[in-house]
Amino acid sequence: MPLARSPLGLLLLGVLFTFLLYLLLPAAQQGKRSAGSRPDKATRDWWVANATARTGMAAGEAPVFYREVSAGPRGGGTAGPGRPDVLFLHGQAFTSKTWEALGTLALLAGEGYRAVAIDLPGYGDSPLAETVATVQGRVAFLDHVLQELGMQRPVLVSPSMSGRFVLPFLLVQGDRLAGFVSIAPVGTKDYTAEQYRRVQTPTLILYGDRDTRLGSQALQSLRHLPGHRVAVVPDAGHACYLDKPEDFHRALLGFLRQLK
Repeated sequence: MPLARSPLGLLLLGVLFTFLLYLLLPAAQQGKRSAGSRPDKATRDWWVANATARTGMAAGEAPVFYREVSAGPRGGGTAGPGRPDVLFLHGQAFTSKTWEALGTLALLAGEGYRAVAIDLPGYGDSPLAETVATVQGRVAFLDHVLQELGMQRPVLVSPSMSGRFVLPFLLVQGDRLAGFVSIAPVGTKDYTAEQYRRVQTPTLILYGDRDTRLGSQALQSLRHLPGHRVAVVPDAGHACYLDKPEDFHRALLGFLRQLK
């Protein structure tokens, strides 16, 4: 009787097959972990196509989670001709997922912009990083993020808490930005009118008319920026992009389209 047709033969073949799986499975799992921790080009493209990606790109060895949606005929992770990249930060109660759920990333991708949203250290899927405890550390953090994402002269969108990151970066490296979108950021009173006057970055000061605290406070400070324009979202509070997303998107796209 041939070995493969005997009960003993089938048992031996089963044992051999199980043993081979045991040897091969750890290697496959290790390869998957390596690709997920810092993806190569092919892996990053796969994640981008599915709207999420993780890469080790923060200062101090801390990885940063980011979301990028490819949509529309001009989408695909590369900005159209003359269109700057757009990097979205977030407020204290939010994460990068806010911009995905709101449809902002998909909207901009469909218009030919490369739009990316990150989780700041300690929020969402990004772990804490001790290096961002100082102003210098937060500037270095954003610098590193822009380098790793390959953004040459992006537009930074900064709501609320994220002002602690963007404002000092704007004041010392504003020439690296194509534009700045301020959505009632914190920390505007930390700098003088003279410091703001030295910044030449085109700026959109955007806030909800019901945000009578941070919205008006940011306006009073940021109005000293030479290249600013103001957009007030009617009947909207501090998170005006959630209260009136259509009005917010209209103002944002209007600003982006007039950038040179």
